[in-house]
Amino acid sequence: VTALTATMIVGCLVVIALLVIRLTDRSPALPRAIDLPGGAAAVALTQGPGWYAVVTDDDRILIYDRTTGALRQTVQVETPD
Repeated sequence: VTALTATMIVGCLVVIALLVIRLTDRSPALPRAIDLPGGAAAVALTQGPGWYAVVTDDDRILIYDRTTGALRQTVQVETPD
């Protein structure tokens, strides 16, 4: 019974430690506002290390630099007819 209790306590401590590590490791915040070219509206947003991307309602993916906020690349999405 003592071994089982010790195992359960260690397991709970490991879970708590992993939760603390995971929840405190946050990526940099996104800017408050993103200026989209041509009056496009955002449909989706994703991010990676050093960049974030906005999918627009006019079938474009706009990739921005996270540090400067400058537009890095525009990708036109082909939609099937």
